[in-house]
Amino acid sequence: MNRREFLKMGGMSMMTLVLGGCGLSSLTGSSSSSQAASSAAGAASGTVASSSSSGTVAAGGKTLVVYYSATGRTERVAKVIAKARQADIMKLVPNPDYTEADLDYNDKNSRVSREHDDASLREKIQLQKAVPDNWASYDTIFLGYPIWWAIAAWPVDAFVKANDFTGKNVVTFATAYSSPLGNSGKLLAEMAGGKGNWQDGTCFTGSLDDTKVVEWVRSLSAAK
Repeated sequence: MNRREFLKMGGMSMMTLVLGGCGLSSLTGSSSSSQAASSAAGAASGTVASSSSSGTVAAGGKTLVVYYSATGRTERVAKVIAKARQADIMKLVPNPDYTEADLDYNDKNSRVSREHDDASLREKIQLQKAVPDNWASYDTIFLGYPIWWAIAAWPVDAFVKANDFTGKNVVTFATAYSSPLGNSGKLLAEMAGGKGNWQDGTCFTGSLDDTKVVEWVRSLSAAK
């Protein structure tokens, strides 16, 4: 058993109680051991927890998928979305990036724990690149992130603050082991100053299923 599996298996139950199942367990790895899966309460394989069933994304126009991924789960979903939408894709990379030790939420002195406890530290996070090339050319933005302590992983904040979303449709998506999208998208929309048409999307929980992701993307385009 490697360190990542150990941290996930040992800490998931405790953090589910403390954090209300917010899905921060995605910080410690993405292996699909049966014990980890069973400890994520209510997380059936390939579950899609949607907070908006009526969102519409225009089939035309240019699409960009932007995401932050700590362990690879959100990255996997982002790549499936980009392929399904024939979209460009951009990965958000913090500067400096998080190490495995930084992401150990069981350690109260780890970087992510200190940032959670002190909002001023989150506000200091910078990205290697915050403004996408040809930003003005995109009509639709898919914005993805893992759920940390019931909100969007905070490296995404720097991206939202750095860009003007006027005239853009923004669809949020997240990954977690058991928690829903919650208010994460609404909080990001507020951070954007009310600019753009923000739509709550979906939180992919449990074991990831690429087919479920594609079905969700197609449902957005087909919705009226």
